[in-house]
Amino acid sequence: MRKKTAKTKVLYIITKSNWGGVQRYVFDMATNVAKNGYEAVVTFGGEGTLKNNLENVGIRTISISNLKRDVNMFSEWKVFFNLLKILKAERPDVVHLNSSKIGGLGALAVRVYNILPQGKMLRSNKLTKLKARIIFTAHGWAYKEERSSVSRKMIKFFSWLTVMLSHATITVSVNDFENAPKLFVKKKIKMIHNGIPEIKFKDKAISRNKIKKYLNTSISSKTLWIGTISELHKNKGLPFAIHAVHNLIRKGYDITFFIIGDGEELARLNQFIKKLELENNVFLVGHIDEARALLHAYDIFTLTSLKEGLPYVLLEAGLTGLPIVATNVGGVSDIVENMKSGILVHPKNSLEIERALSFLIDFKKKGTEFGGTLKEKIKKDFTLEQMVAKTVAIYE
Repeated sequence: MRKKTAKTKVLYIITKSNWGGVQRYVFDMATNVAKNGYEAVVTFGGEGTLKNNLENVGIRTISISNLKRDVNMFSEWKVFFNLLKILKAERPDVVHLNSSKIGGLGALAVRVYNILPQGKMLRSNKLTKLKARIIFTAHGWAYKEERSSVSRKMIKFFSWLTVMLSHATITVSVNDFENAPKLFVKKKIKMIHNGIPEIKFKDKAISRNKIKKYLNTSISSKTLWIGTISELHKNKGLPFAIHAVHNLIRKGYDITFFIIGDGEELARLNQFIKKLELENNVFLVGHIDEARALLHAYDIFTLTSLKEGLPYVLLEAGLTGLPIVATNVGGVSDIVENMKSGILVHPKNSLEIERALSFLIDFKKKGTEFGGTLKEKIKKDFTLEQMVAKTVAIYE
C-alpha cells in the first residue's frame, strides 16, 4: 500500500470496546493505516480491551459512555449528539463504521455533520468545505439472527437505510454480499475478506500449561483436547457443542472441551455443564490475553456458531493446521471446504457435531490432511495486507 504524503484522518466507530472479531478488525485497520501515513482515531462504547490494545500501540481513542449494544431511544439521542460533537472536533476525512447498531446511527450523524455549517480550513492551498466519506462494514447482517419475522423486517429496513446513507458498504463474506439489501444501493456494496497477519504460536506443551493455570482441577495427560475461543453469546451455539461432547464421553471417548472467552451467557453455560455432569470434562476458561497464540494446545478446533460474518478465530485456528469442525453459516464456507479442508455441519445440530468430532478422532490422518489444506489456503487468500489495501482503495 502506498504511503500518503498528506495526513488523511480516518475515524473508526464501533459499538463495543470488548475484544471480539469486529474489534480485531478495527484494531488491524487502525494500526495498519497509521503505519502508512494516515491518522487513525477510534471511537467506541465503554472502556474495554480494545481501548487498552489501541492505546498500547499509540492509537488515540474516544469513549462514548452511553454507547451500548442494546437499543434505548433516550440513550441513542445522547449518542447521536455525542457523535456530532466528536465529528466537529475531529474533522475526519473518512468515517468507518462497524457493527449494525452504530452503523445506522453513525451514518445519520455523519450525513447531518456533512450539511451543517462547519467553517472552512486550508488544504492544499484551497479553501475546502469539510465533508466526511462514510464507509460501513457489515460483519454479518443482524436480520439473519433468530428473531420474529416483524423484527427481522424492521432490522433489514434499517440495514438498507444504513447502506443508503453510506458512501460504500463492505461485506466480509460471499454469503453476506449475496444477502445484502440491494434495492437502489447495489453499486455501493463491495466484498472484502478479513485477513490476518502471521501469528507467533506457542508450542503445545507451553500452551496447555498456560491454559491449565486457569483451571481448578488436573487434566489427564491422555485426554484429547477439543476447544474453541469464543465470546459467550447465544449466537455462538456453544450448548450444541457441549451436548455433542457429552454424547461422545458417554460412548467412551476420552475427551475434554475447553472454551476460552467470557460473556453474558457464562452463568447459563455453567448451569448447563452442571446439568450434564460435565464439570470435569468441559471448562469455561475465561478470557486470556492473546489466546490465539495458544491454539496449538488443541487437537481439534470447533466453531459452532448460529451466525457469523467471516470469523477471525477460524482463520487463526486454520493457520495452525488444526482439524476443524464448524457450522456452515455466514462466511465459514468461504474458508472451509467440507471434507477437503475441514468438516462443515448444520447449525444447532449436536448430532452432526458429534459425528464430525468422532470422525476426526477416529481418522487422525484425514484430519491432518484437512488442516494442512486449510493452512495453505489461509496463507494465500486471507492476508492482512490484502484486506487493508482493498479497504484503503475504498477510502479514496
